[in-house]
Amino acid sequence: MINNNFVPAFDPTKGIEFGLYSLGDHDADPLTGKRISAKQRLTEIVEAAKLAEQAGIDVYDVGESHQEYFVSQAQGVILSAIAQATKTIKIASAATLVSVADPVRIFEEFATIDLLSNSRIEVVAGRASRIGAFELLGYDVDDYEELFEEKFELLQLINREEYVTWSGKYRAPLTNAHVIPRPEHNHLPLWRAVGGPPASAAKAGLAGIPMVLAHLSGPASYYKRTIDVYREYAKSGGFDAQNLPVTTGGFFYVAETSQQAMKEFYPYVDSGLTYSNGQGFPKQAFAQAADPHSILNVGSPEQVIEKLIYQHEMFGQQRYIAQIDLGGLPFDKMMKNIEIIGEKILPAVKKYTATPAKQKA
Repeated sequence: MINNNFVPAFDPTKGIEFGLYSLGDHDADPLTGKRISAKQRLTEIVEAAKLAEQAGIDVYDVGESHQEYFVSQAQGVILSAIAQATKTIKIASAATLVSVADPVRIFEEFATIDLLSNSRIEVVAGRASRIGAFELLGYDVDDYEELFEEKFELLQLINREEYVTWSGKYRAPLTNAHVIPRPEHNHLPLWRAVGGPPASAAKAGLAGIPMVLAHLSGPASYYKRTIDVYREYAKSGGFDAQNLPVTTGGFFYVAETSQQAMKEFYPYVDSGLTYSNGQGFPKQAFAQAADPHSILNVGSPEQVIEKLIYQHEMFGQQRYIAQIDLGGLPFDKMMKNIEIIGEKILPAVKKYTATPAKQKA
């Protein structure tokens, strides 16, 4: 069984989907100390999506954050701008902070984007990796887990049913509430974001909800356990575990050589994490990117192709999304990476991961 109310469509004959994601951070370039304006940063995010579409990249995701050094507070507005600036690329949240939002408003906004974008929008529901949004938006961080689970449950219900009757602890009840507009195909593709620990993956699997697994560093094998747990619980819930979509995503950067890629990218990864989380990326951990089994997809195009294929063989995921855009990285470097992805990486990875079409009896 597949939960068709929520699951995005994938064509295995075309190989794994490849996407980009931006969290919308707005940092100073650590090499120059200069920070572009918020206007320019937002313009570049939209422009990157246009370039990604031109390069043949499948999906472009935008995150949400409500703290200093970010421009992604109004995530839906940014995604709407991307929807109007592009024609074919899928667009998605990465992620939508369900814990500190009203599920009715989330559905209204994303259903509207769906209608404006010719059904290209997907919702990735997340809890919040940075807790500042709780105080800012009037929620108690001590309710972190309960808030998400209750609100995500309501969001799924709204996605299934146009008229909703519901009651919970953290929101006023709904009695035969008519939630509109409805997306073009009545339901939004809905994912659950998972940070790594298996417990959240188990809940996603049991509910038959596609999973987005974010990763920072370490060996790829470390993350396989979370995917295995997800599929085990999906199977126990009666779902087609192997075909229930999984997305993996993390840091990505290519240059002519591995040494050049690591040297160029490290200052931005370290700076980005320092601004957002108050703690940088240890050099020793980043140095592991040179290992072909590392989850960090940083290196020459040939090395990154090998890593992506290795990870696909291990995970069997339907989509990979790359975070290049962070830490004040100059836009020209972003553009160069998009160009390399389109010209070298996508053709090789898609060819290898494509599944031959099944012959009809």
